[in-house]
Amino acid sequence: MAPAAVIMVIALLYPLGYMVYGSFRAWDPSQNISETEFVGLKNYITLWFDPSFRESLGVTLKFAISVVAVEMVLGVGLALLLDRNIRGMSILRTLFILPMMIAPVVVGLMWRYMYHPTVGTFNRFLKSIGLDGVDWLGQHALLSVIIADIWQWTPFIFILTLAALQSLPQSALEAAKIDGAGGWQQIWHIKLPLMMPVLIVTCLLRLIDAFKVLEVILVMTEGGPGLSTEILALRISRTATEFRELGVAAAMSNYLLMLLLLLTVAMFAFNKIQTARAARLRAAVQEED
Repeated sequence: MAPAAVIMVIALLYPLGYMVYGSFRAWDPSQNISETEFVGLKNYITLWFDPSFRESLGVTLKFAISVVAVEMVLGVGLALLLDRNIRGMSILRTLFILPMMIAPVVVGLMWRYMYHPTVGTFNRFLKSIGLDGVDWLGQHALLSVIIADIWQWTPFIFILTLAALQSLPQSALEAAKIDGAGGWQQIWHIKLPLMMPVLIVTCLLRLIDAFKVLEVILVMTEGGPGLSTEILALRISRTATEFRELGVAAAMSNYLLMLLLLLTVAMFAFNKIQTARAARLRAAVQEED
């Protein structure tokens, strides 16, 4: 295992340690990090009391929680709907995952044009039915980027949930049918409990990715108007490149890292409970067989 361990240390731990080290220093891109001044926790304390940083963190939480909640509901619902042998179903499944294959920059440009106030698809439709156009990327900017993200990444939830559904033990479903369980009862009492470990990991992966989204928002709104769509990843990028404060940007990244670590630990703990529950359910089915 030594070669793999060396690669892990060089490729993962060294950059992480470099970032943590840089967060304790007043670091300008023109300086070598060894020449910078050690400032201790100053960067972290400054950020903690910075209203704009807290606002960006709040926007990030709103965005991540909203998109993941809706994507989980839609993705699981579509998987349950399409988990059947119907003519042409394979074509429908392929069509559903197409948005996930498009580059985020292209998605941002596409939705930006559709949200255009005069020639955009949505406002042209509203005007065609006698309604006034909506300032999508102004007054409703955060909602607009949430809709774009849901469109692109719901297929990710769908494809993983569908794979989990198709791997369920058929004996459990057949036993439920024999006992008189209807479609909804099978979903609530058999399918969802057995799939819960997979759903939790899927939710965690998508949540981590939602906290780091950058390209779509950068192309669509550039974080505006004001700070209404400036998520933490975009603020970190601007702090490092525009404001040239690498130490502060590193401290922001560490705040985001700590938040994601807390979420990961909490969801893995919950996943352990749900995995044990699913194992007991599978064992009960096997005993009945």
